[in-house]
Amino acid sequence: MDMLHIILNILLPPLTIIFLFLFYPIYLFIKLLNCVRKHLCVENVAGKVVLITGASSGIGEHVAYEYAKKGADLALVARREDRLQIVADTSRKLGSRDVIIIPGDVTKINDCMKFISETISHFGKVDHLINNAGVSQTVLFENFSQIQDANPIMDTNFWGSTYITYYAIPHLRKSKGKIVVIASAAAKIAIPVATIYSASKAALLGFYEALRIELNPDIKVTIVFPGLISTDMTTPEIIKRHGSDFIVSEPVSRCAKAIFQGVCRGEEYVETPSWIKWFFLVKSVCPEVINSIFNYFFLHFIKPYFKRE
Repeated sequence: MDMLHIILNILLPPLTIIFLFLFYPIYLFIKLLNCVRKHLCVENVAGKVVLITGASSGIGEHVAYEYAKKGADLALVARREDRLQIVADTSRKLGSRDVIIIPGDVTKINDCMKFISETISHFGKVDHLINNAGVSQTVLFENFSQIQDANPIMDTNFWGSTYITYYAIPHLRKSKGKIVVIASAAAKIAIPVATIYSASKAALLGFYEALRIELNPDIKVTIVFPGLISTDMTTPEIIKRHGSDFIVSEPVSRCAKAIFQGVCRGEEYVETPSWIKWFFLVKSVCPEVINSIFNYFFLHFIKPYFKRE
């Protein structure tokens, strides 16, 4: 066995380079053709049933509006019933024929069962599940007053998504539907002062990449990597602290449109804003560069602020 590892360590590096040199141009050509096909074959969501968690504000709210404009029926889930009602009314005005609201908490298994059962009871099916509900974190890991304070981040961002997905799968299989997961750029490039948040989003990435293979070809999975988006979750904690010029954020409406278009084209991954994918490439090829940038900004801009607190 040791000899096998030695042989692989010697042979795989040059073989990988040769493989990339010979086949990567072919791969890019096939990818281009596939991209053209996806832009020509866009899914029509009129009359389809879309369940959206975290739909009371931010990305979830604006994704609901994008579906509404195309005539989809909506099941809107969040804890704030008053806000859900506002989003539902707006969605009807934009074009949704039928919208229901289901108040509840994605961290509670019984609530997740209720989200699915009430959607099926009302519409008879579900075509798209948008797992958007999430909470953020802006605190140094060592500054948690007690480690249990980190639990709600993982409970909402990871378990809240997997619970509802578990109960939705049988119905999505019947409709040949889609699961859309709002992860984060932090799933690929971990963010200081967002340690548990980054871990929860990385967990989503690993889980849904594995689940995509398990569910193929019956259910498609789209994983979304938003950068910093101007939402209720980010604005009070980050942009208001440092000023809008300090951090490059994307309008939530533009983010929602990119997500909707990517889902309807059948994309497996959606990066928004699109330039963020180049950071992912640099992270993959030369991670030390990204680490150095983060170290510089953390030491000079972020850590001093949190120390003052």
